[in-house]
Amino acid sequence: MQPIEYPISDIMPHSGKMLLLDRAIAGNDTHFECEVTISANNLFFSGTGVGAWVGVEYMAQTVAAWAGWQARIAGQTPKIGFLLGSRRYSSSVSEFVLGQVLRIRISRAFQADNGLGQFDCQILIDQQEVAQAALTVFEPLDASAFLAERAGA
Repeated sequence: MQPIEYPISDIMPHSGKMLLLDRAIAGNDTHFECEVTISANNLFFSGTGVGAWVGVEYMAQTVAAWAGWQARIAGQTPKIGFLLGSRRYSSSVSEFVLGQVLRIRISRAFQADNGLGQFDCQILIDQQEVAQAALTVFEPLDASAFLAERAGA
């Protein structure tokens, strides 16, 4: 994998407090890694940490970072995508604690021409896997048209 030279905000459609990741680390055409340090200004901070259930969103945002990085490499702007669901999310911890550095790894299992994809995801703390899931995502060619079509249905 090659190091990522873009700031995370340049490859993500998320902004403000909804951008939960701190940095993109490395990637290639099928794998990507990001990090987040659990801090008190995290949107989901509860006094001692962040509930492990937020791990699904960390994984989904890492997929979004990968897609945004792929778009930037191709000279395009990152697009909006959708998390359709997760399968088999499990975590050996109930909370990510203040100060912990989480490494989120994703691996593309498949991606269809219609924008549907699946990614195998892990969260590691000190190189120890603490959470995993398979995420199904969708990146339409035109998100505005897709949403407008759904609103009229």
